[in-house]
Amino acid sequence: MSVTTTTHLNFRGDARQALDFYQSVFGGRTAAVTYKDTGNVHNENEADWLMWGEVAGDNGFHVMAYDVPSQLPWNRGENPFFVSVRGDDAAEISALWQRLSEGSTVVRPLEAAPWALLYGMLTDRFGVTWVLDVTAPYNG
Repeated sequence: MSVTTTTHLNFRGDARQALDFYQSVFGGRTAAVTYKDTGNVHNENEADWLMWGEVAGDNGFHVMAYDVPSQLPWNRGENPFFVSVRGDDAAEISALWQRLSEGSTVVRPLEAAPWALLYGMLTDRFGVTWVLDVTAPYNG
């Protein structure tokens, strides 16, 4: 069992450009999934925005990003990132969620999602937003 933490950056429409830039600086591989790819389009103008993306390099560099859809609040200065905790063991991630959720505001309950075996988001009692998930193979 192991978990990793990754900085998860939040944008409004320019996540792909940011990831391309970070990849040009740090190297590595870029992966990107749009709202259209997942059938989760609420605004046609945002269909090609990133629902999830990352740059990961063999040198250890790793950053994730997405475009916050317009129906959700977003302010560059107030919620520019999440801390992502990813693991491969559902019991371990569930236990971490249980402890981290004490005194928190649950944004999305920890449950199965189309892109992950388990996925949840909460803002802890200190105002930090965490995303916890259990990895699933990507077949895009």
